[in-house]
Amino acid sequence: MQGNTGFNLLSFRGKMKILHLSWMVFFISFFVWFNHAPMLGAIASSLGISMAQVKTLLILNVALTIPARVIVGMFTDKFGPRIVYSALLMVCSIPCFMFAFASTFEQAAIARFFMGFIGAGFVVGIRMVSEWFPANELGIAEGVYGGWGNFGSAAAAMLLPVIAVLFGGDDGWRYAIGLTGLLSIAFGLIWYFNVTDTPKGGTYFKPKQIGAMEVTSKGDFFLLLIMKIPMYGALALLAWKLSENGAGLISSSVEIGIYVALVLLYCYEVYKTIVVNGHIFKQDVPESHRYEFKQVAVLNILYFTTFGSELAVISMLPLFFSEVFSLDMVYAGLLASAYAFMNLASRPGGGWISDRLGRRITLIVLTAGLAVGYFVMGLVDQSWPLWLAVAAAMACSFFVQAGEGAVFAAVPLIKRRLTGQIAGMTGAYGNVGAVVYLTVLSIVEYQTFFFTIAISALVGLIALFFMTEPKGHMTEVNEDGTVELISVT
Repeated sequence: MQGNTGFNLLSFRGKMKILHLSWMVFFISFFVWFNHAPMLGAIASSLGISMAQVKTLLILNVALTIPARVIVGMFTDKFGPRIVYSALLMVCSIPCFMFAFASTFEQAAIARFFMGFIGAGFVVGIRMVSEWFPANELGIAEGVYGGWGNFGSAAAAMLLPVIAVLFGGDDGWRYAIGLTGLLSIAFGLIWYFNVTDTPKGGTYFKPKQIGAMEVTSKGDFFLLLIMKIPMYGALALLAWKLSENGAGLISSSVEIGIYVALVLLYCYEVYKTIVVNGHIFKQDVPESHRYEFKQVAVLNILYFTTFGSELAVISMLPLFFSEVFSLDMVYAGLLASAYAFMNLASRPGGGWISDRLGRRITLIVLTAGLAVGYFVMGLVDQSWPLWLAVAAAMACSFFVQAGEGAVFAAVPLIKRRLTGQIAGMTGAYGNVGAVVYLTVLSIVEYQTFFFTIAISALVGLIALFFMTEPKGHMTEVNEDGTVELISVT
């Protein structure tokens, strides 16, 4: 169904065309999502805002992404990646333009909050790539998609300040950010008119209902509800950071209102989960149609550590090098940028290794290496040669990003019709990890921060022993009632 023309990155036909367009639109979504980061100084000066308010913008930029990835994953499974990614890119150009035209902190804050929705674009491409590539190429295909697309944030850091200077003046940053909004619209149209959800003759399997993830056993029902709690906890943590005890953006009454709303929202999600899955308490799901939700839970934990730590470390690494080795911030930033550059090869590499050696063993090796890498980073101090500290960071970066590639080499092999929702939940856990790690960083020293990540990686390593290697076939049912077997080996 996916075609058998081989994996040739130089090709732009068939499934390779879909892969290249997928990483391009993902690249644009990250380019737009982080378009403010490299110009925060100019933005703060133009809007007359304080450093505390700048940090608030950074928090708001990621706040909505946690629920957005879950919601967009559901929409993707229901309506298909062609429509959903196109709509997401074009709709999210609106807060992009809002931010470019903002004249007050409040306007900028609202725009950045809604901008977080574009960060959910990642999960759409995961489903699209899984439809076009066979299991033995899925790891490297998803790795290329994730690694090359993720580079959009680094490209924004390199290109947008230059564009702002070219436009010149105090409003140069506005033109640069406005340009990213135009790119978002353009690629939304390019995507819509150049892709299909499946290869010709393929079937796009959809969930029976949307509103909650389907599970196929009683134990999985309760495990799903448990795994939802950390996502709400991260949103509560963000509310606390915006409260009078943190950035001071919201009052104590608003803070309490958010906590109450989160509790009510979780209760509603429990209700929807019962509506979608209530039948499993009346009769067992046939063995051939079951999947193990524990697979999803393990991958959630691993992405919490891998992508969560990457987002957190990218945020603090320039300051870490600057303070520990007394470097100029520009030089420290250049050294730290090598961490993000590793994405171009490491994430595809992790997917490729997973294709060759197996999903579970690859994750075990990479997670163990990640734990060791962060433990070593916790030992770095001013007595180390600078080159050795940079080498340690790069080695750690390889295990982190290769681990991300290996996680999403496994995600599409669990249940095809739920791939968007599974990718959404796993992706959201990456943002949950970032919120937790950045909160830890705000209250402890660098050494303890790195050790905390290393310990959480060990938790992921233990969880991996509960994971089952995907093998054989997964079963899906066509609209006419016929059964189709999809190879996962």
